[in-house]
Amino acid sequence: MGCLAALLALISPRLALFFIWIFSDLLGRAFEEWYVPLLGFFFLPWTTLAYAVMWSSADGVRDFEWFIVILAFVVDLASWFGGSRARG
Repeated sequence: MGCLAALLALISPRLALFFIWIFSDLLGRAFEEWYVPLLGFFFLPWTTLAYAVMWSSADGVRDFEWFIVILAFVVDLASWFGGSRARG
């Protein structure tokens, strides 16, 4: 499942999130509320995917894993602001 999710994430993070939601309980373990991954699906897909993948049930996200989540957030911001710059 991990390799398939990584390949899907390269194509589209939203597609990877959809398949992770369908075929595993990773999103349910990482997020307590159902609407947080739903909002992340539409607005911050890379961040949501990185947070869910970096989540461990014992400790949550910690240490270097936060760097990965922050990097995904920067990629999401770049896609938002890069898209508006390209249109303008």
